Amino acid sequence: MNTIASFVLVLGVLIFVHELGHFIFAKLFGVRVLKFSLGFGPKLLGRVVGGTEYVISAFPLGGFVKMFGENPDEQQIDEADRRVSFSHKSVAARFCIVLAGPLFNLLFAVVLFFGLFVAIGVPQPVDTTLVGKVNEDSPAFAAGLKAGDEILGIDGSPTIHWEDVLNGVKRSEGRSLTMAVRRGQEELTLSVVPQRDSVKNVFGEEVEQRYMIGIVKDDKVEYHRVGPVQALVDACRQTWMYVSLTALGFIKIIQRVVPASELGGPILIAQIAGEQMKAGWINLVYFMGLLSVNLGILNLLPIPVLDGGHLVFLSIEGVMRRPVHERAQIIAQQVGIALLGALMIFVFYNDIIRILQ
Repeated sequence: MNTIASFVLVLGVLIFVHELGHFIFAKLFGVRVLKFSLGFGPKLLGRVVGGTEYVISAFPLGGFVKMFGENPDEQQIDEADRRVSFSHKSVAARFCIVLAGPLFNLLFAVVLFFGLFVAIGVPQPVDTTLVGKVNEDSPAFAAGLKAGDEILGIDGSPTIHWEDVLNGVKRSEGRSLTMAVRRGQEELTLSVVPQRDSVKNVFGEEVEQRYMIGIVKDDKVEYHRVGPVQALVDACRQTWMYVSLTALGFIKIIQRVVPASELGGPILIAQIAGEQMKAGWINLVYFMGLLSVNLGILNLLPIPVLDGGHLVFLSIEGVMRRPVHERAQIIAQQVGIALLGALMIFVFYNDIIRILQ
């Protein structure tokens, strides 16, 4: 139940924010909004307010804002209706309305991080020599190092910072090291023989080769209180970091650096959301921010039926001074639907394989 509740909460909020962007900008440009729907499928709840039907549907895997004048059969209308028709607005107005959805997702990430940083402060890693994790089948594991150990020195040289530990191991050239370690109230002396191994980045690419012992630094952080201006700056930085990683991630998938088997769908999102909620609300906020950025960037991809595809058509219209031929748009959208359908089947398959493994 925790996983389902987390999934509905996270995805529901992010979809609402996305569609709210389209809705607000449609209203700003005077477009009549016929329906604002959260989810697809059978209607669970619905109410008409101010000429717009607000609906919550059964399947929370998306949503939509239906605007008057979007469909081809709504093109032949009288002058009064032309003023509130989406298709009769300028290219710039339609571009802004379509762009607003992904943009709101990116801005929502900034809002989330800003609220978090104002409430509890900006996280800063604590520079210690505490071991957070010891990899199995590593030199450190064989030597008896354990998570929670504090490395006091290497070959008689004190280690004050984690950089001291890294440099001490790197300079070993593979010879045996004597490590002074504090474990609880006890001080131990352990012998470790570093091995040359690959250093990889977050995408699994080899960055360099160096001597290592198979330990990871403790990930403890301290929260430093800051003012609202600094909190906003740090929130923008955090969001930009997620934007850069997400965009680079898509590139790495295309380059086949990241295997397609790593792609996940709704089931994986639900599992991660449940895990983050168990870990605490701070973890959940960070996950929502990351997912909001992912949703924004994904919708900007130039694929027909996604917002990015519509933006491409509008850009062409702006340059050519006429809309893309209706037949070409229909064919492109059919191709886009087929691609997205295939992708959904594939990520569902990946999710199921992960569960069965």
